Amino acid sequence: MKKIKNKVCRNSSMALVMLLFSITACTNRAPEPLKNLQIAFMADVHLQNLYGTLSDSDYKGVANPGNGRYVLGRTMEAQLRSTRLFNENYFAFLAALDDVVKRGVKYVVLPGDFSDDGQPLNIRGMREILREYEAKYSLQFIAITGNHDPVRPFAMDAGKTDYLGAGGKAQVLMSKQGVYTPQSSNENPVVITNDIHKMGYAEIMDEMGDFGFFPTPGDVYWESPFSNYNYEDYSFDQAEKEARLDKRQYPIPPTNYLLPDVSYLVEPVEGLWLLAIDGNVYLPKDEAVTDRSNPENYEGASIGYNQVLTHKKHLLDWVKQVCQEAEERGKTLIAFSHFPMVEFYDDASPEIRELLGEHNMDLHRVPTEEVARAFAEAGIKLHFGGHMHINDTGIRNYSDGKFLINVQIPSLAAYIPAYKLLTIHDNQRMEVETIKLDSVPRFRELFPLYEREYAYLDSLKSPSIWDRNILTTNSYHDYTAWHLKELVRLRFLPNDWPKDLREFILNSTGKEMLEFVFKNSETLEADTIIEIGDWTGFNLIYDFYRLRSADKLALPDIGEERVEQYQQFFDLLNQVQPKANAETHLGKLKGLANIFEHFLNGAPADHFFIDMMSCRDRVRGYQTPQE
Repeated sequence: MKKIKNKVCRNSSMALVMLLFSITACTNRAPEPLKNLQIAFMADVHLQNLYGTLSDSDYKGVANPGNGRYVLGRTMEAQLRSTRLFNENYFAFLAALDDVVKRGVKYVVLPGDFSDDGQPLNIRGMREILREYEAKYSLQFIAITGNHDPVRPFAMDAGKTDYLGAGGKAQVLMSKQGVYTPQSSNENPVVITNDIHKMGYAEIMDEMGDFGFFPTPGDVYWESPFSNYNYEDYSFDQAEKEARLDKRQYPIPPTNYLLPDVSYLVEPVEGLWLLAIDGNVYLPKDEAVTDRSNPENYEGASIGYNQVLTHKKHLLDWVKQVCQEAEERGKTLIAFSHFPMVEFYDDASPEIRELLGEHNMDLHRVPTEEVARAFAEAGIKLHFGGHMHINDTGIRNYSDGKFLINVQIPSLAAYIPAYKLLTIHDNQRMEVETIKLDSVPRFRELFPLYEREYAYLDSLKSPSIWDRNILTTNSYHDYTAWHLKELVRLRFLPNDWPKDLREFILNSTGKEMLEFVFKNSETLEADTIIEIGDWTGFNLIYDFYRLRSADKLALPDIGEERVEQYQQFFDLLNQVQPKANAETHLGKLKGLANIFEHFLNGAPADHFFIDMMSCRDRVRGYQTPQE
């Protein structure tokens, strides 16, 4: 039987009978409340093992003219068309871990997408870093899988066509011959290495299993949804036997094929329960009927909890049991997973859907209200999620007293790069801080390679070449801002925005939009005056995405003056009564203004306090003493 340890009881010099009575009494008492315990949450690290070594190939990467080191990194062109950086987040992760060490934090949670795409090269790199920080600083890492860690439930051949290569050209790396067909005779020769294939659950667990996925002797307690023991009869030996991956499978509807589920509960220190939920759902395709072990016969797992409710119902039952037991035993329960449990656009999803359409701006990843209600009903009160690379806090309160607070963790690989720091002051009072990484040592280390890449693209007169000004940045904060700016230009605008609306906004200044509003309004007086400033349509859309990504952390970058100008313009739009023959863009501008208002007035997402007992003021933003 596992006892709750009590130093006074252990050291007692009373008679044997009184000692046994004392130990039993201590076992039945509620544990001491946690005091000022801190946990760092780092989601979507997407580690690219820049200085790794291929285990089965002599290829070393490309030599960096800046320092002579060989690099296995991706092109700038690839980075600026992706929602994440591939390379510089390597340095950002190290900087974030160093920051955690300086703060004296001992627990680091990785809520998924800790790798680029689950490749052996990158998973090995992550494991090496975690082991180093464990050994040097006694950090304890607790992880769960994201949709980029096992991209499919089983290993699959794969590769990338956009590694940095010789002569500024892209370099193709593939896991086997025949996966890629060269597009021209001018390409660098293809490199074949198994280290670039996408690992499935079994391989990833072999490398990462010690970081929460399997029990360790130092755990106070550990279980999975498939465990058959309870808290009183817990033993490490039994937990280890039942934690085997072949015992942690569930039948996925409608085929009932068995797929892995690596969810778990761990008590790393007396009184703290960390609930790690594997929200990956890989729906079988029709072809799985005849070949169920082929990873190609399953969909990817980017949707999250909307599919958990329909295809992983066992998780909800288990979560409910865990929450009930945590309440009974007086444990502080913190849940985390890769996916959000609450709408993450400050409740602007309906307006975004109306403006941009059903399938844009990742609306398919927005959890339904049924998700939030189901997990609040199960007993989850505080959940940390990633996946979206955004900073946000979503809150749901229900008439029966149930509630759910979802903290969205920014990515270290996107704007604004940051991690979340939770301080548990006691069982009822929590504090959440967003720790920004404005300064990252070495983030410019690969810039000489990007210069060479740009020169090559420029020689081809590429019409979609990236903006070289990104290489003038001197802080990681500014670098990620440039990354987002180019991402908006090269991907978001072409893909997410209807052509007519996009062209109207991009071809207008703020002043021209104001004139357009007056022209199409039935009610505005011609002499109405507002300060509109000199912003352009692109400024408006870029700031839209800055707020979407960083919440109010973006306000200093946008600037107080421009925010005030936007708000005056939005207020004016809300007063407009359109003329009978008003152009349709007027209504779309009003829709965009409404979304901005949601982003500007959401729940606190930078630095805030949580009172688990309060109903009316459960989440309160931090205020400086001067305020």
